[in-house]
Amino acid sequence: MAVAEPGGAARRRAPRVDAIRNRDAIVAAAAEVLAEQGTAVDVREIARRGGVGMGTLYRHFPKKEDLVHTVLRKDFSEWAESARQTAIEAEDPWAALTDFYQQALTGYARHRAIMENFALTWLVPDLEGIQQLRLVIDELCARASGAGLLRPGVTTDDLLLLLVSLGHAVQVTDECRPQMWNRLLRISLDGLRADHREPLPAEGAPGSVSRSFDE
Repeated sequence: MAVAEPGGAARRRAPRVDAIRNRDAIVAAAAEVLAEQGTAVDVREIARRGGVGMGTLYRHFPKKEDLVHTVLRKDFSEWAESARQTAIEAEDPWAALTDFYQQALTGYARHRAIMENFALTWLVPDLEGIQQLRLVIDELCARASGAGLLRPGVTTDDLLLLLVSLGHAVQVTDECRPQMWNRLLRISLDGLRADHREPLPAEGAPGSVSRSFDE
């Protein structure tokens, strides 16, 4: 009976250093190109910038969608974390909420692929990514409400949908009127202030927003 060489199987299964390096180069190049050109980019451009051949790219990512998903999940998480850190650093609850939107939308405007795909999370949420963002907004909502600064009745879902809506405004105005979304943000934030006490309209389908994220 043949005796297996200790550690032989593990060594054979371990990725080679050059394979890891190639994958990292592909992901880094894809992040750069997707931010610049969006998801319609030709994968040959990603391979060129990553310094790898097409065969190498397809060994790591057989489908373009696999690569796009990997990059967007990573970049989305970094984007959400950056916005969270900005909010944490603001001691005033209203400044924290304002800074969160400013930071999130500024980063959004710089990343074309996130811009193209973020609105889709409202209908087809990436549970990991959207829940990460929901936790941040939930904390900001609680802080502002607790300090008596947020309009009564405003919920986490309201603030999350506002971010999606303003993100769409960035998408449609960024090239022709790049600062228009900043004006809309200020108008929207003013409407969230506690001195606006008129009752908010009821949702058309109670619970439908929550279900779209929690199912």
